[in-house]
Amino acid sequence: MTSKGQDQTPDFQELESPEGELHLRFYVTSGDEFALPATGIKEVISPTPDRITPIPNVSPLLLGTLNVRGRVVWVADLGQFLGDPNPLSTDRSEISVIAVEDQDTMLGLAIDRINEMDWLDVEDLQVPNNVPDGMAPFLKGEWRLEDDRLLRLLDQVAILRSARWAA
Repeated sequence: MTSKGQDQTPDFQELESPEGELHLRFYVTSGDEFALPATGIKEVISPTPDRITPIPNVSPLLLGTLNVRGRVVWVADLGQFLGDPNPLSTDRSEISVIAVEDQDTMLGLAIDRINEMDWLDVEDLQVPNNVPDGMAPFLKGEWRLEDDRLLRLLDQVAILRSARWAA
């Protein structure tokens, strides 16, 4: 019979504790990558395009409304809202929609595709530079990624409260 010495390490790996805060990373039509804090997201849904009901005579930024468990939620093209000239293609089997909420107002942000959930350190946020004027009021900051790409952190409350929805 053999016994393990006390100096031997156990055969399991320790879980690393995450640094920062949990964020959802995603892309808009232009290919730009953005993030939203997980705490500001009500839910992520992927309805078929026919579940989004177009509404006439509203802002062209709005794709229509969506019934989410009996609640009517406006769905907006986030890329166009941020200044992307190309509208989100609705010619697909599902549209990724991030539902954000502030007080009693909920808005669905239609995006091109979800990337991942990631722990990001808000201490590392940099002041955004070279940002289009139409996007600047809705950014909290940006991270420069390893491959020199930018990941921009959005302010969902500023987006929800924007006067652009009335246009």
